[in-house]
Amino acid sequence: MASDSNPAFEDTLRAPVWCSARYNLAILAFFGFFIVYALRVNLSVALVDMVDSNTTLEDNRTSKACPEHSAPIKVHHNQTGKKYQWDAETQGWILGSFFYGYIITQIPGGYVASKIGGKMLLGFGILGTAVLTLFTPIAADLGVGPLIVLRALEGLGEGVTFPAMHAMWSSWAPPLERSKLLSISYAGAQLGTVISLPLSGIICYYMNWTYVFYFFGTIGIFWFLLWIWLVSDTPQKHKRISHYEKEYILSSLRNQNGLLSSLPYLGSWLCMILSGQAADNLRAKWNFSTLCVRRIFSLIGMIGPAVFLVAAGFIGCDYSLAVAFLTISTTLGGFCSSGFSINHLDIAPSYAGILLGITNTFATIPGMVGPVIAKSLTPDNTVGEWQTVFYIAAAINVFGAIFFTLFAKGEVQNWALNDHHGHRH
Repeated sequence: MASDSNPAFEDTLRAPVWCSARYNLAILAFFGFFIVYALRVNLSVALVDMVDSNTTLEDNRTSKACPEHSAPIKVHHNQTGKKYQWDAETQGWILGSFFYGYIITQIPGGYVASKIGGKMLLGFGILGTAVLTLFTPIAADLGVGPLIVLRALEGLGEGVTFPAMHAMWSSWAPPLERSKLLSISYAGAQLGTVISLPLSGIICYYMNWTYVFYFFGTIGIFWFLLWIWLVSDTPQKHKRISHYEKEYILSSLRNQNGLLSSLPYLGSWLCMILSGQAADNLRAKWNFSTLCVRRIFSLIGMIGPAVFLVAAGFIGCDYSLAVAFLTISTTLGGFCSSGFSINHLDIAPSYAGILLGITNTFATIPGMVGPVIAKSLTPDNTVGEWQTVFYIAAAINVFGAIFFTLFAKGEVQNWALNDHHGHRH
């Protein structure tokens, strides 16, 4: 039976990164989550062009606190897309409907991924969302109801993506590379938001809003073909992985015996990449414990944003400073990608997909109720009202940071020990 001192095992520790199957998986996953978020947020921009501006103006209040920024800016551009008479409440239902589907498949997605593997589940989840996106103009033309149903179905497809990817990483990510690999793959979500928001605006400007959905839907289908062709659920099933790398991944997982491991969004994306590198270096080179690293990065990623959110409420109408504070707040949130976001794999690698489904289900709730609560708390759009919103958001962050710090674990739990990757009962 091979041991850690075996020369062959030592050689596997030097498995190259360049052109490796595990980093190819991370890059493909990166683009997958790029598309996931592009498909999710493109409606936010296109909806502005879909709605008759006269209907929207009737619903909007003009803020007296900062009046020079209250009135919408009129921009002359392509107007060939069909317009709809949807008031603000209707638009809110349309935008929120995605999350009503998204929340349903979180836990089932984790369960199914643990049984059949994450490759097909994630692939078809994104493919289904992409295909449905192509039908968005038709659904909009049929009426509000069909469009809400279509968006909810898109949410069903995307709800399985994070649990499925987590399940795959439980088979692919060596413990001392886990933060880097997961940070690379999930960072695509942040960049997808950064790129798709302005790109959707450009498409609306020069063409019309229907092409936003045609463009991103087509990109999603193309990604699916690459994913099915190049990716495998496990190293054992991969047809092009080198024997050298396969043994490195399998040996590192087999021999753990318990220790596993727009502008604001651009900042968060960069922070996720850098924090992933830093987290793995702290563990590999400085011998920080897994639990210590997770606590540090979670505290920074939750307390930091809370501080700058509260500060943003006291800057009045200084818009440059507001953008700076909110950018810093969102950027610091990227530290969480190497904190609690990866902790599922530390405590229960065999059930990582299911656990992420459970936690992401609860994480979806703010996306559903947040806009409604914020709207009810800011009826007059005053600075004081927005201070209250920021206080609530900051308090939730602080509570989460304290709770995680007190109760988090860094090692595989007894209830999660099984034969998966050689973990012992």
